[in-house]
Amino acid sequence: MLAVDAPSMLFRAYYALPDTIVGPDGQPVNALLGAANLVLREVELHRPRAVVLCFGPDAAHYRTELYPSYHEKREEEMPAALPHQFALCRDFFEAFGWTVASSEDLEADDLLGSFAELEAAAGGQALLLTGDRDMYQCAGDGVTVLYVRTGREGAEEVGPEEVRERYGIGPELVPDFIALRGDPSDGLPGAKGVGPKTAAELLRAHGSLEGVLENAIRERRPKLRGALIEAADDLRAFKEIATLRDAGVKRPADRPTDWAGAAAAARGLGMNRLAERLEKAGEAAG
Repeated sequence: MLAVDAPSMLFRAYYALPDTIVGPDGQPVNALLGAANLVLREVELHRPRAVVLCFGPDAAHYRTELYPSYHEKREEEMPAALPHQFALCRDFFEAFGWTVASSEDLEADDLLGSFAELEAAAGGQALLLTGDRDMYQCAGDGVTVLYVRTGREGAEEVGPEEVRERYGIGPELVPDFIALRGDPSDGLPGAKGVGPKTAAELLRAHGSLEGVLENAIRERRPKLRGALIEAADDLRAFKEIATLRDAGVKRPADRPTDWAGAAAAARGLGMNRLAERLEKAGEAAG
């Protein structure tokens, strides 16, 4: 099963492709086109039994209650050419035979994590297409993160070993790591003076953020000791913010990509080259 962080792919595609790519009504469709291409590359490579595109608010209310500055830097107005493309998402992507799942209360990340947990528990293999490293916490038996980086063709497969190589800790400690190191993209400052190496060192020594804070008074480095003690309450909040929540989703049924339906939807929005690609893929699939 392939679960997609749809807002992430749409924003990434919008900024990667010119908004001169328009549909029959003259409105831009660059985000839809780019997002479809990003997902299709993984569909053609992995042949998932089902594809789920996940949507949710940019900042869940409970997270901003825990820390008001969460996602503060992201609160810029959505580009004028994007809202109508978001509005077209459901019909467009459902024409591909893909499921569109959304939540009013939880973020797309929470949905991705929930779908991954269900798929792995059922003995399946979950693939999570995202541009957010927070999702590394999901990597494990039955779950692979497909991490999309700017300027890279296709997604990079990230499993538990890749997480350990990058961070020096296992996937289960990623929320603890984020809390200590901070995450500028989410507006989380972390502990003052604590970078990735120190965060990993502390977590390896004490096993969790809670263990780090319990032992902070015994830390021999004065500045680090002070930083941990002073920010203890905020660090606990940061971990809770970084930890995914159960979105209460249901495991999707097997649903292969509808190449003909996708091609028709693409042509309807003036994406003729994409439509041709989809028709050829349908012919190859038999």
